Amino acid sequence: QVAVIATSVYLHRALAHRALVVHPVADVLFRTVLWLTTGQRRQEWVAVHRKHHAFTDQEGDPHSPRLLGFWRVQLLNVYYYMREARNRGTIEKFAPDVPEDRLDRAVFSRGLVGLGLGVALLCLVLGVWPGLIAALAHALLYVFVLAPLINGVGHWRGAQNFSNTAYNSSALAWVTGGESLHNNHHAHPRAPKFSVRRFEFDPSWVVIRALAAVGLVVIVGATVSLPAAGPVGG
Repeated sequence: QVAVIATSVYLHRALAHRALVVHPVADVLFRTVLWLTTGQRRQEWVAVHRKHHAFTDQEGDPHSPRLLGFWRVQLLNVYYYMREARNRGTIEKFAPDVPEDRLDRAVFSRGLVGLGLGVALLCLVLGVWPGLIAALAHALLYVFVLAPLINGVGHWRGAQNFSNTAYNSSALAWVTGGESLHNNHHAHPRAPKFSVRRFEFDPSWVVIRALAAVGLVVIVGATVSLPAAGPVGG
């Protein structure tokens, strides 16, 4: 869940959609956590995600289950992500405002090193075999279950508050950092809070409010609220 929350708060809401401004200290902490738990480069993640919004469920969408099929996205999401992330044209077009800095070049661009250190830390804290098992479980859950669920189920089945091609899953939102409130997000991509009804829960919003309370993030995007029940077009 640490990787899921860091992805949602930092990569998604702060960098990709500029709904938050992150304090330099929190910025380095988020990047370190993501380096140790996912090995992803922030420029690549932002570019691939913005392209998804630019071509949602149309030709050009890097990971649409409507175009590729649900199971292909669910099982091969990491392949589709990496294929698009290697496209320099995508990076230059969709993430020109997230340039590599000295920390990226010296440390955070070395994803395999970060993952290796993450596994080593788990082994140090838990013991060798428990650490390896925990690392494997994290990799399987993050890469093949939680991250693909957002793109797969989120554009395949679920509830809708707004008229677009994405869907909400209030149940999955609990384990995806609120990301499975996908219909809400596509309707209001710059909103820092993905829940819009009282019965919807966005775990990442709880983290954001806590960070804002101590001055580590500034909320700049406007939140959206709807009545407790009933579909809303828009």
